[in-house]
Amino acid sequence: MTSPFHITGEAEAFLPARDNKGKPITVIGTDAIRSTFDQICIDQALNSRSAPGVTDLVLNPDAHAGYGAPVGCVMASPTHIYPGPVGVDIKCSMSLLQMNIPADEMIDKSVRRRVIEAIISRTPTGAGRGQREAKKSRRVSADLGVQVCTEGASKAVCEALGIPPEWALRCEDSQHYGHDGNTSTLHERLDKLRAFNAFPNFESKMMQLGSYGGGNHFGECEIVQLSDEPAMRATADVFGLKDNHVAFLSHCGSRGFGNMLAQRQFKVLEGFFQRWGLAYPGGDRQLVYAPLGTPEADAYLDDMALGANFATVNHMLINALVLEAFQEVLPGTTGQLVYFISHNIARQEVVDNQLSWVHRKGATRAFPGGHHALKDTPFAATGHPILLPGNPRDGSVVMVAKPDAVKSCYSVNHGAGRCMGRKAAARALDQATVDADFESNDILFNARKYPIDEAPNAYKNFQEVLRSVESAGLAQQVCKLKARFVIKDAAEADD
Repeated sequence: MTSPFHITGEAEAFLPARDNKGKPITVIGTDAIRSTFDQICIDQALNSRSAPGVTDLVLNPDAHAGYGAPVGCVMASPTHIYPGPVGVDIKCSMSLLQMNIPADEMIDKSVRRRVIEAIISRTPTGAGRGQREAKKSRRVSADLGVQVCTEGASKAVCEALGIPPEWALRCEDSQHYGHDGNTSTLHERLDKLRAFNAFPNFESKMMQLGSYGGGNHFGECEIVQLSDEPAMRATADVFGLKDNHVAFLSHCGSRGFGNMLAQRQFKVLEGFFQRWGLAYPGGDRQLVYAPLGTPEADAYLDDMALGANFATVNHMLINALVLEAFQEVLPGTTGQLVYFISHNIARQEVVDNQLSWVHRKGATRAFPGGHHALKDTPFAATGHPILLPGNPRDGSVVMVAKPDAVKSCYSVNHGAGRCMGRKAAARALDQATVDADFESNDILFNARKYPIDEAPNAYKNFQEVLRSVESAGLAQQVCKLKARFVIKDAAEADD
């Protein structure tokens, strides 16, 4: 079968838009990676590229079929907002906490087991679970929940939850505002949603703050292994990374709160399409949209901001609780947030000299040093940290963007990306082999059995994914992360 891709480099290609109308789709990935893009993924990419107002579409190496648009894609539009290319887990994100614990402290399995127990007594895992299931978690009232959703990681919110306020300086965005740039707009929107009973269980949703979801969400204890390259060592110093020391990597998002906001928006916008007799792009109702400036677009942007603020504070609180857990087992432990960065969000950025809404669905921002958006941040000269999870067995990495990231709308993949669906993984993989793999690599986990649909072999070859990013000149490695234990739940993921 003839490949639909036009090859332009070792890890670069393009996919012509339908009927060659408009800019082609940028494809990042080696030949081995491109072979993982099945027809559904390609069709979703073509549908997304041909949707109204879309000027740019990028397929990253981790791309696979998603909700309307592929997971692992970037979509830019100066005129429309699309919920599908954000996803149902609004602002699903990664964060990394660097601690002063030498790697040798994690050799003893009994110490690791004690830390695991201390963490899960503070940060519950699983869909629907919250603070009631963790005796040492923080309790969040409805009033504080309103403040979280409207202010994000403000100083007042951080202090109320015992989060170091200075961590907000190491967030991609510590606070999101309403469509008009105001916090008051988010208060009005949330009041309206609660008044119309859109959130009859608002307080219980707020009780999920400081918790992991299920599926691909996780917490992972890591050993930092810095690059030998002097320039990357200097960058690691700016990031606050410590060679051969313990760090903690987290992946989760806006939990049930963001999911409810997103699902409601899909229903509202489907009604909008039916009312005006609009055609779904590519016939896919998951690619509903709203033209900017309409009440529908304003409502979506407000809801996305509410969910994003929740996700931000969720990560900040998880990191505060994880630090407490380590301190309980290893007194004298200190910790500093390296970075918090999202991969399910739409942000206003400049693309080809035009202000656009850049939708990243399973894609992460990659601004290099000198980028105007990093002015007055700790990363203005180096570029910000990029947190890329691979899998516990093969490791994860911290990267930093290079100037050539401009060709992918300043974006890279958010991880390895699935190569097997959950049901296919359960059929194809053997539980005993999966668990033995962890045993042989001396990686502990909190469950009796490791979730088989989340096994490393259910994901693409991480080294080939990284080779794609580096060969395309988008980013380079600052350090590797070697897993020592994993916090994970076997329940269905929020995203």
